[in-house]
Amino acid sequence: MPRADGPGGGLAAARTRRRRSTGSRLAALAGVVVVLFAVNVLLGSYTVTIPDFFRILGGADIPGAGFIVLENKLPRAVIGLLIGIAFGIAGAVFQTMLRNPLASPDIIGISYGASASAVTAIVLFGAAGAAVSFSALVGAMVVAAAIYLISHRGGVAGYRLILVGIGFAAVMHALVSFLITRTDLRTASAAVLWLNGSLNSSTWDRATILAACLAVLLPAAAVLARGLRGLELGDDAAAGLGLRVEASRLGLMSTGVALAAVATAAAGPVAAVAFLSGPIARRLLGNRPSLAMAALVGAAIVLGADFVAANLVPGTSLPVGVVTGALGAPFLLWLLATANRSGQGG
Repeated sequence: MPRADGPGGGLAAARTRRRRSTGSRLAALAGVVVVLFAVNVLLGSYTVTIPDFFRILGGADIPGAGFIVLENKLPRAVIGLLIGIAFGIAGAVFQTMLRNPLASPDIIGISYGASASAVTAIVLFGAAGAAVSFSALVGAMVVAAAIYLISHRGGVAGYRLILVGIGFAAVMHALVSFLITRTDLRTASAAVLWLNGSLNSSTWDRATILAACLAVLLPAAAVLARGLRGLELGDDAAAGLGLRVEASRLGLMSTGVALAAVATAAAGPVAAVAFLSGPIARRLLGNRPSLAMAALVGAAIVLGADFVAANLVPGTSLPVGVVTGALGAPFLLWLLATANRSGQGG
């Protein structure tokens, strides 16, 4: 039997070890996500034992506990899990494709487009519930299309798309501020609550729609992700490898925008999740991109932050975006500091 001790055998062994290491880290983080999901459902202001939880799932009627678990805690945890996955993948797609850790949907204007559209619907048309979610979805898509078209000049350069996106974000933020200052206090409060990103109004209907959207978008992201490594090398290198650069970029952008849009429509613009997930996932895998790891990181961030938000202040359930937003600023400073130390900063 031939020995695999030559250069080819050593390379194959290294790849095998890397795959095993990646698999073990993915499994460990998946376990963390499962634990956080269980913590959100079982613990908090109202605790449920594990046997009672399975009895409730089996149809047992436990006064009080059944309603709290099935209509409050469980749909909230499910939506938190799903939006974490969606935001995590969306952020990783943009950051890897544009080769910039700042290129997440909540920084380059896409989330701001959803916010501006949703606030317009709330303030000008008195929209609520599904109408606000639909407005956010449309707004994200329209702003993303505008950013792509304006930045497309002989091909989409990453820095140009980011700068155009930041410009759109500033305009959308100004529009939101103007609308809030021109409306009454009650409507402004509803708009601000939505802008913070919250899981407080989670329902099974919303969870079902979100799950159906992800059932289409996640396989699409998995297929299109094959072109991410090529785009990360730069357009010329990607074209030299036989990759259709513009078609791949457009497909990845469309999928990333759709993931961010449906997550925003379900829970509002939960701050910093898309921004945090990709870089943290890279650190966990030794600076290698992984959409699966980014998805798990996003889910862990949302589930952990929502448990803190729901239990930090007794008697008050804070919007989850308040907690995730508080994580974003120090992480940005840390990211800039480490980039400068390694000679990558400005």
